[in-house]
Amino acid sequence: MKKKLVSCLISFTLLSSLSTPLLAKAQENTGDIKGSLVIAGGGVGTSNHEIYEKFLSLAGGKEKAKVGIIPAASTTLQSSKKFKEDLVKYGLNSDSIKILPVSDHDFSDTQRDESTWKNQVNDKKLSRTIKGLTAVWFVGGDQTKIVDSLRQNNGSDSEALKAIWDIYRKGAVIGGTSAGAAIMSDVMITGGDSLGALKESIENKENKHVSENQQSKKEYEPLSVQKGLGFFQHGIIDQHMDERARLGRLAVAAYTSERDKEKNFAYGVDEDTAMVVNNKDQKIEVVGRSGVAVLDMSKAKLVSKQKARSGLENIKVSYLSPGDKINYHLKSFEFPKEKVETKGFEYYSFNALPATGVFTPYGRLKAYLSYSLVDNKSMKSANSYVYDSKGLGYEIAFQKDNDTNGYWRYTDGQKDDYSIVNVRMDITPKTVKFQPDKKTSLTYKKSTFSSPESPAYDSIKGNLLIAGGALGRSNSGVYKKFINLAEGKQAKIGIVPAASTKFDSSNQFKSDLIKYGVKAENIETLPISNHDFKGTSENESTWKTNMNSDKLAQKVKGLTGIWFVGGDQTLITGSLRNENGSDSKVLQAIWHTYKNGAVLGGTSAGAAIMSNTMLAGGDSYGALSYGFTNTYDDMTQQEGGPAYLEKGLGFFQYGLVDQHFDNKARLGRLIATAYEKGNKNQLSYGIDEDTAMVVNNKEKQIEVVGRGGITLVDLAKVQASDKFPSDYKNILISCITPGDKVNMATKEIVINPAKTSTRKNEYYSEKVGPNTGLFSPHGVLRKFLAYDLIDNAQSKEIKSYAFNQNKGFELTFRKSAESNGYWAYTDGQKDDYSIVKVALDIKPIDVDIR
Repeated sequence: MKKKLVSCLISFTLLSSLSTPLLAKAQENTGDIKGSLVIAGGGVGTSNHEIYEKFLSLAGGKEKAKVGIIPAASTTLQSSKKFKEDLVKYGLNSDSIKILPVSDHDFSDTQRDESTWKNQVNDKKLSRTIKGLTAVWFVGGDQTKIVDSLRQNNGSDSEALKAIWDIYRKGAVIGGTSAGAAIMSDVMITGGDSLGALKESIENKENKHVSENQQSKKEYEPLSVQKGLGFFQHGIIDQHMDERARLGRLAVAAYTSERDKEKNFAYGVDEDTAMVVNNKDQKIEVVGRSGVAVLDMSKAKLVSKQKARSGLENIKVSYLSPGDKINYHLKSFEFPKEKVETKGFEYYSFNALPATGVFTPYGRLKAYLSYSLVDNKSMKSANSYVYDSKGLGYEIAFQKDNDTNGYWRYTDGQKDDYSIVNVRMDITPKTVKFQPDKKTSLTYKKSTFSSPESPAYDSIKGNLLIAGGALGRSNSGVYKKFINLAEGKQAKIGIVPAASTKFDSSNQFKSDLIKYGVKAENIETLPISNHDFKGTSENESTWKTNMNSDKLAQKVKGLTGIWFVGGDQTLITGSLRNENGSDSKVLQAIWHTYKNGAVLGGTSAGAAIMSNTMLAGGDSYGALSYGFTNTYDDMTQQEGGPAYLEKGLGFFQYGLVDQHFDNKARLGRLIATAYEKGNKNQLSYGIDEDTAMVVNNKEKQIEVVGRGGITLVDLAKVQASDKFPSDYKNILISCITPGDKVNMATKEIVINPAKTSTRKNEYYSEKVGPNTGLFSPHGVLRKFLAYDLIDNAQSKEIKSYAFNQNKGFELTFRKSAESNGYWAYTDGQKDDYSIVKVALDIKPIDVDIR
């Protein structure tokens, strides 16, 4: 059974004075603790070897570790059994792992009544068992159940909890995920979301009790807290930070706790990530796949901006990445030596839009602060919003201060890895009102681009592997698929470097192929470029003549696989087409090789070139608002503005392809382009990062491989307004994930049979507000549709917004007669959703923010 978001069981009682300590410490005398903590933010994948291996190492290693699993938070024993299986997979003997009888409730997947275990927490036998352990792990679920199971009715520690503290002081590691992370601090957050915390806690000055029944009628949930177990004595912990957008609720919880506000950071741990606490060194290391948000509330203050409404100012936000360390005693940070500062050396220069919903590029907190602010020389400040369906909410303003900085490196191949320090955050009450746009002042320009004719396609024996960008070298599914399609160990692969300005990505891809078993002598970087590369003595711009080299064309005909690296897609087409637009001899050779069975692959720019009409610039808001442009100015146009189209190489002829789809929120620009230049009887395809669309031309079938998903846009039933551009009804949106397939000719979607239908079996039944930006949960489109609409019995439609100043768009996603969702666990116990045929309406609006 899927794990439900923890409901607010204990309502937050606002203190009459916001400076009063929120709760007493769980353990006043912690002593000299020799043990460590592994505090995971939830959603830890079985494949996340960094977290598992760190936990086992701190537990004494695979040979000596003795681990006890506490199942109390869950309603079943499934997650405890799964964690045990994972530990065995990582080399620990099964006999060294025990699921401890700690619970105050029965489990639904067993014959026995585990509620009787509550009586065993003072049993000497259980205490002796715990004292023989080197590690304890708390699974996820409801954190209040853990506390209730280990504390007695009078609030005192049970003998079992005393035994856990005893081994922790002596050197054991205590770990936990999700609810098992929440219990780690003295102040334990048990419920609430960012909007609810701000509206119900900061704004209401008198004591107020909100019943669970009252809360269920609202779109937001007030903050609730309880006394935690206090293994971590140096700040408040929150979990599922980025996915559930909990920065606002963490800020409120930290602000209302004087001890934590003045002396300590507050920590928000992302999913599939852990903060590893070394008590001896007084340091925290970030481990896993995402990051840890760190709040400094020491100079934060409560400010009234509107009548009876208050906000918070001068909060310092930092975001740490795997490999970074935090000295929690000194409140300082340490970064790996290979990370370089961004301050004064910002890579990007574009005008970032405010973060307003699921059409916002880099629309999750860490990515938005990295690309849109800290590593962007054009931006001094950026903002987002959070509000209910009546428009009552807040503006969240982020700005660079003198001590703001960023630190960058590549990770897992050529993925950007950012750390961010000391961004100022101010939260100000605002009212946001939307009205239909009756007379738009936006200058929308239709595209003058002529889509090329499609050549005959039936005779092609080769396949395509089209990756959405940011392909991790650890993504074995994509690499192995490409190599297998290129004839496996006998593969002969040519790499086209033209899109990049350096050879780094080509050299990296070659080393990755070698790592996955391709012989080095069978891989060659082809001399194809129309520009010089940085860091070489040769002037590669002279390679432009190579596009018509008979020798190079002949070499290409002997390859079984060709790969196009990422960068600027216009540089690829400019390196393979003659000035009159005709195909060069090398491009003709690539077509020859492809038709005779070779696989063509590419990532990012190397994906964009695959379709006839190539999307080369613009963002969703720019394309919907301003339409199309005939000019192109590199980075700025890639990151925003009206859409820019060019003629692609046409290897994929069953629709349009777009890439970086989730991270750069490109659904709007794909819709605008498909409506004007696409074939409405074909699907259009948006490919997420670290994900590939594998095209089998013979079967006319697409398969999803990798770690994200593919968004399918169907305009067959679309209705558009004659008076207003970008006024659409009945766009059909589907989102498919690894293991799913789609027939390109019939548009039939085949879902992985391991998944079960959600229709009439929805797991959630909650009222949800609009998705408004960085403080809204489930900011990635597929997850927003899954949790808030398709698997939610109360939702028939959900809304998001895209706006800049006083103009924008209302997006209404509706369950259609054909809508369905499909769910399964993946990589351990992560929710994996596929979504079929959600209807989308887009309406132009006027925006008034006060």
